[in-house]
Amino acid sequence: MKQTLIIALLSAILVSAAPVRADTVLADPKPSFDNPRRIALMLSTDDPKTINQLLFNVINIQKFYGIDNVKLVVVAYGAGLRALMKDTSPVASRIRSQQQYGIRFIACGNTMDAIKKKPDSLIKGVEWVQAGLPELVERQLRGWVILNPY
Repeated sequence: MKQTLIIALLSAILVSAAPVRADTVLADPKPSFDNPRRIALMLSTDDPKTINQLLFNVINIQKFYGIDNVKLVVVAYGAGLRALMKDTSPVASRIRSQQQYGIRFIACGNTMDAIKKKPDSLIKGVEWVQAGLPELVERQLRGWVILNPY
């Protein structure tokens, strides 16, 4: 009897200590094809591990919302621009793959000017704007969520 009580108490303690899943509650209006979530991620590092983590984050966001319910863009500036350059990117194949899933990549023209690169130095399909940070500001003012995931 005493042993059964101890086992029951230990079981109760273990069960109460187990992590509990809390599902994300979607804000209204819910994301849809006609009203997708719009998310821009900042890329400003040339560290391959960090760049890869950002690219995993992008895919995880897309999987969570569904490909038709989210628009994703990665804006690269500063050292992050190297990830979008066809000759220096450690992740060029991943970027090309993600482009096929509707993920857009935008390069900062000011950074290209600073390192003396032209738009034809970018991975095919990568867009560019003159200034990366103002691009993020303007997107935020238009309702985009801006994430700096590192």
